[in-house]
Amino acid sequence: MDTRLVSGLFTLVLVVVALGLIWLGWRNRLKRQSDVAALPALPEDPGTAMASSEGQYVSSTTAGDWLDRIAVHSLGIRTNATLSVHPDGVLYLRSGAPDIFIPASQLTGVRKDSGMTGKFVEKDGLVIVSWILGTHELDTGFRSRSSTDRDSIFDALQELIAAASADPASGK
Repeated sequence: MDTRLVSGLFTLVLVVVALGLIWLGWRNRLKRQSDVAALPALPEDPGTAMASSEGQYVSSTTAGDWLDRIAVHSLGIRTNATLSVHPDGVLYLRSGAPDIFIPASQLTGVRKDSGMTGKFVEKDGLVIVSWILGTHELDTGFRSRSSTDRDSIFDALQELIAAASADPASGK
């Protein structure tokens, strides 16, 4: 048998095994995270956006552990997205994955960082929103296409979190 054919078949088997192991790992991650609550419903009319930016939805991870990607509810899928900050919460309109709405009452913090699971950029290149989903605290990363947009959404998020914390009806 030709050595090129044997090498090609061996490589093909290795690729299939690697893809199988990746699939198995993702399936097991989904099982481990089955206790993560369902996402909040999308509002029919979120109102006028305080700030908006096109960019990339990076991922959602367990808060403080930027390597523990959340797989359930498609929260771990990186997509192009538009992030908009509204008086009632934050809306991620994602292409190729379900949209995400985070009510203002569930927001716990916002920060700028240089990276999280699978995405590392310049200093303060990501806007990381911390929030509560059921009993889990999550961090969700977003990379805007423009640094001026990044600053405006960061400022709007800080205002929204401060307003929600000051509102006794928010439950915080």
